[in-house]
Order: sequence, then structure tokens, then C-alpha cells
Amino acid sequence: MPRDSATANIDSIDFTDHELWRHGFPHDLFTSLRTRAPVWRHPDTPGTVPLGGGFWVLSRHDDVQSVSRDHGRFRSFEGPRIPVDRVRAGQQIVAMDPPQHTRVRKLISAGFTPRMVATLEAQARAWAVAILEGVLERGECNFVQDVAYQLPMHMIADIVGVPESDRAWLFERANLLLVATDPRSYLAPQERSAIQLEIFDYGKRLGAEKRRAPADDVWTILTHAEIEQPDGTMTKLSELELDLFFSLLIIAGSETTRGAISSGLLAFHDHPDELRRLRADRGLMPAAVEEILRWSSPVIYFKRTAVDDTELRGERIAAGERVIMFFPSANRDEEVFAHPFKFDIGRSPNPHVSFGGGGVHFCLGAHLARRQISVLFEELLNRVADVELVQEPEYSVAGLEIPITVALKDLPVRLTPR
Repeated sequence: MPRDSATANIDSIDFTDHELWRHGFPHDLFTSLRTRAPVWRHPDTPGTVPLGGGFWVLSRHDDVQSVSRDHGRFRSFEGPRIPVDRVRAGQQIVAMDPPQHTRVRKLISAGFTPRMVATLEAQARAWAVAILEGVLERGECNFVQDVAYQLPMHMIADIVGVPESDRAWLFERANLLLVATDPRSYLAPQERSAIQLEIFDYGKRLGAEKRRAPADDVWTILTHAEIEQPDGTMTKLSELELDLFFSLLIIAGSETTRGAISSGLLAFHDHPDELRRLRADRGLMPAAVEEILRWSSPVIYFKRTAVDDTELRGERIAAGERVIMFFPSANRDEEVFAHPFKFDIGRSPNPHVSFGGGGVHFCLGAHLARRQISVLFEELLNRVADVELVQEPEYSVAGLEIPITVALKDLPVRLTPR
């Protein structure tokens, strides 16, 4: 069970305090919110000033699903982050509403042909084997950086066709941005902007190269893909749309799978009976992957903006106000999940919202993320006899400035080969 859930004082909560997240998601506070104020307006505090003031917090599963699926009442145009990014509003796929979103999503989906998906799944297994064999030779590693981060980043690099000679530089740039708003590894806004521009410019050059010299990868398909619109005209991704999608994949696309894999290993370490259960019955792997996703909930929140004055659970929400869906809280909702604080790899049903609450913004990469998690743990079971935690895990706290508010940063382990 979460700590102090019965006595948490919701009137004094300030989710902008980085230290509140220092040991992971504050489930105790959200347990109180689900019971006492499932639709709660976060007060204006000094920490909300740079975020644009107070906002509404949704902690229940039903409300997260309802808002996720109702793009008519709750738009995505201002983006998924709490602070409004007026420069990129409506530009990236995560900040689009239908019909613009429908068009871009269909074009991106066109790149993931059955043959290409099969190729990517084979590449995922090859990378998982190579990564695990490399760390097993060393014995000890930081599982987050040396294993969990490497697999999704190499997969994204495969998707966009990044040469292996460029990957270390690109991975390091992306990782710097992911921790840049943590006070313990802070980068000034101008430094963050410079790194973002480096990544954007790299993606722009890569896209130009794919148009000049097509290769056998998803990115080449996307540079040339066309679909027919309802009016009969043909459309394709603009260079800007493709360049912005590159930045989204590199900066945010890897962190979700990294978080799920890292938190999954920690969950198995803390629940050794479940690990023995999976070793004894590999048929549980699909259900185990879903429970890892529910348990880890690597994306902490997404924002929506009320289109008109509306109500949720009797609370009046004004047009233009921000509504924040907290996915880890929805994934511990006692009204939906029996024994929600139990890690159960056989859980069924398991209607978690780790890929969003449904609707038009359901995660495009959900299938590939599931396959990466499954393949990594399959190969870990094949090659690793024991996992020993050699130091306490540490978290990176980006804060509410970005949806990946808190994530495992260091998970030092000793891996014993089979």
C-alpha cells in the first residue's frame, strides 16, 4: 500500500515541488485524491507560475479515459505538457486534433508495413541479445543506462536509419534533455534550446539524405508516403512535420520503453515470487508485459484543454483551462483494479492506460514497445540466473515541465549468467 494515504493533506499538496517526486511517483497523495477529490484544482503556488498557473488534476481511471477520448470537449492543440508551448502548438502529432491529426497519423502509420514491422521485431531481439551479453561480461551495470535505454534508442535509430557511428552522440544529446530540468542536473533554458536545435538539425539533414538516397527503412518510406484525403486529393508529410516527428521520437519516444523495462526489472527484484512464476511459465509473458506497463506507467501525465465551459464530477471547468490526466494514478484505481498495489503478472483483465486512455492519441508505438519489453525479458530469462541490486535506485525528477516527470535514473545491479 502507499505511504500515509489515509492522512495525506490534499490542501497542502504542491506537485511542482521536485523533491515530492524524488523517490518515484507519490502514490500516497494520489490515493487520497482519488478518494476525496478525483477532480481537483491544483492551487496557484510559486512553482505553478512558470507553468502558467493552476490546473485541474484527474486521478481516476474513468475520468482519464473519458477526457482522452473526447477531443470535441478537450483539445490537444496546446500540446501534452502543462506549460503551453505556443511556438509548436498544433505542430507535432501529439499537439494536433482531428482532422489534422487523422491525416498525419495515417501517413506515419503507412511507414510501418507488415514487412517492416517484422524486420524491426527481429532487430529488437538481436539488439536485446547483444546488449545483455555485453553487460554480462562486465557483471555489474547501471541497468537503466546500459540496458533499458540502449534497446529503445537503437530501435528508434533503426527506424529512422541513423548510422551506428552517430548513435552515441545522439543518445547522449537526448539523455541530457531528459534530465535537464532536474535541479540536480539542471541545464539553463538556452542550453536546452541549443541541444534541441542540434537534434532537430540532425533530423532535417537525415530526412534530406533519405530523399536524395532512399534506404530500406521506415524513415525513407515516410519521406515518400502519400495517402488520399476525403476530398480525393493526395497528401504527404511536409518536411517540417517529418523533422518534428524525428525530434519527438528521439527525445520522448525512447524514455517510455526505458522506464517500463527499468521499472519492470525493479518490480521483479522486489517480487521474486513473480519472477519465479514467469520462469516456470513463459506463457505468462504477454500478461506480464501488460502488468509491467501498468506498474511502471512511464508517462506520468498528458494535458488537454477545455474547449468550452464544462463539468467533470460536478466541478465546473472553464473554457481554456488545462486538465491533466495522471496515468499512474489511473493505473492504481481501486474501482478498476483489484489489489492495485500488488504486482501480479497474471492480472486479468488489465485495462491500464499506460499508452493513454484511448481515443485518437492512443500511442502509435504501443505494439513495438510491447515487443521490446517482451523480447528483453525473454532474453534476460534465457541468459541471467540472478539479479542483485547493489545500490538503492535513484530517480531523475524532471518535474511537471514535461510529461515524463519522474523516472529511474540509476539502477545498479549485478547480473549472474546462467
